[in-house]
Amino acid sequence: MTTFEDRKDAYEAKFARDEELRFKATARRNRLLGVWAAEKLGRTGDDAQAYAREVVRSDVSEPGDQDVFRKIRADFDAAGVTCSDHQLRRTMDELLATAVEQIEKEG
Repeated sequence: MTTFEDRKDAYEAKFARDEELRFKATARRNRLLGVWAAEKLGRTGDDAQAYAREVVRSDVSEPGDQDVFRKIRADFDAAGVTCSDHQLRRTMDELLATAVEQIEKEG
């Protein structure tokens, strides 16, 4: 019976690690995305960092990426920034991969 318990414990630990990585990667992706979007919006320095924090905070509204997408889309539209939905989503995907790589390198 201990073999099954050990296996169950190992799966639970792996699931917890995977969820923690997903959470950290998503938060980091949102920060990177905020910096990218801030640049497109012409924001620099502290203003760009503040905008990146706004993007990270916007992800608490609902599960998934739609709330972050809507925030940036609305900000781009209000500022007249040309960026297709496809390009924005592709950038989100690319930055998620970058965030995962960064986190894995850190340890």
